[in-house]
Amino acid sequence: MSSSASFPSSSARQHPFATDVGGETGGSRSRPRDVVILIARVLLVLLFLIFGWDKLTGYADTVTLFTQMGVPQPSLATLVAIAAEVGGGLAILLGLFTRPVAALMAAYCVATALLGHHYWALSGNERFLAEIGFFKNLSITGGLLLLCVTGSGRIGVDARWRRR
Repeated sequence: MSSSASFPSSSARQHPFATDVGGETGGSRSRPRDVVILIARVLLVLLFLIFGWDKLTGYADTVTLFTQMGVPQPSLATLVAIAAEVGGGLAILLGLFTRPVAALMAAYCVATALLGHHYWALSGNERFLAEIGFFKNLSITGGLLLLCVTGSGRIGVDARWRRR
């Protein structure tokens, strides 16, 4: 006895956030998924852009802070932080080289969690604040890793270059 039950094809009705493998092929029309990815990119980089700009405009203060925190090579570390936060933040915001920049930013977040938020060596309120910073960085890393998988979506420079 054979079964002749028919199932709708997977392409017949797709969830609005569904995507093809790689997530960035197809026409130029934006879908809800692409708008959500854009919103996620904006929200992920707000922190980087705000605090990167503070580091840029307060370079000397940042070097002093990094020195007090025991960050190796505080002048160089400040330049790296500015480049990562402002440069990487702008790149992700614009959807420019999204996947590799998101991977670099994820590594940067893990490094800053370990270098700047060593809560395990602190106590009291300092420990509490550093622990928040540590896990905030790990949470942001998760979002950045998702961008490594999804890319910029159809709203960004990467998608514009693919359409040419």
